[in-house]
Amino acid sequence: MDWGKIWNDIVNFFTNNIWNIGLFFIVLILGILVIKIILKILKKVLSKTKMERIAQNFLCTALKFGLWLVLILSLLSIIGIEITGILTAISALILAVGMALESNMANLANGIVIVSNHMFKKGDYIIVDGVEGNITEINFLFTTLLTTDNKKITLPNSEIVNSPVINLGANAKRRVEFTFSVAYESDVELVKKVVTDVMKSDGRVYLDPEPFCRLKTMNASSLDFFANCWCDNDDYWDVYYYVMEWVYNEFKRHKISVPYNQLEVRDRKDNPKNIVIGKTLPERVEKVRPAKESHDLLGAFKIHKKDKNKKKEKVDKKKDKKTNKKVEKAQTPNSVPETEESMVNSDEDKK
Repeated sequence: MDWGKIWNDIVNFFTNNIWNIGLFFIVLILGILVIKIILKILKKVLSKTKMERIAQNFLCTALKFGLWLVLILSLLSIIGIEITGILTAISALILAVGMALESNMANLANGIVIVSNHMFKKGDYIIVDGVEGNITEINFLFTTLLTTDNKKITLPNSEIVNSPVINLGANAKRRVEFTFSVAYESDVELVKKVVTDVMKSDGRVYLDPEPFCRLKTMNASSLDFFANCWCDNDDYWDVYYYVMEWVYNEFKRHKISVPYNQLEVRDRKDNPKNIVIGKTLPERVEKVRPAKESHDLLGAFKIHKKDKNKKKEKVDKKKDKKTNKKVEKAQTPNSVPETEESMVNSDEDKK
């Protein structure tokens, strides 16, 4: 390796491109300052808006990446490097990465939809496709839930966007619903009064709208009452358990029975007659069915052979009958054949 030649090439490069090198460092310093100023201004503007913090960070990161890419391509162009091939390579790389990470790109797009539309926020209790819990984290790829039994569930954003979402923590007030079953002999008005009094006794229950209780259905073994009341979202479960426990106690106090499933059994004393239709079973009469055509070559040959044998047997029987008749005639006495004269004589005798 000729180190002298390499050194001369480096010296010639800096000598011939002294102005481009100076411009390179000037653009580099100015570019870094401009990028920092733009990002600082953007962060201040976004902080004054109602946009979610995660969306603000995403926009700042995307803009920062774009500005640095433009700066690097500009610097390469200043020192004489052709950037057309670099742009082509970057485009092919982005396309390949996009195809390989198709599902993640879908989650990213859906994450932007979730954040920008404010579908829900951190701390909301949601139900998605049978999975429920409090939201602990939202990012552009996944949403994390914490269940009531302290399980952590991570859902892809595409699944959340494409499924019905029940947000139980969206509003400050929430309705608590109950169903109470009592026996048929219970006093309807008394049941309604007991249930509404229990709900009104809890200070966390709103009196406007007023607690509600009415007879809903008459089932086979019970009368079902529907009741509801309103409370703060945070007090939902406390109110629910309070009402359930105290309604049970008040039903006992007022001797209102809660029925079990009932089955009515009666002792039958009549003597039902079994009516018999007809006499005994008839004898079996076999159905006459037409002969099936055989598609088997060997079977068809056998059937043809049987038919041929039957025809031969019939012909032989006819021949035997004729032979037997001839033998009988030959053995019979006075079996002389009649001549014309004997026939004439016999006619004259008759006359």
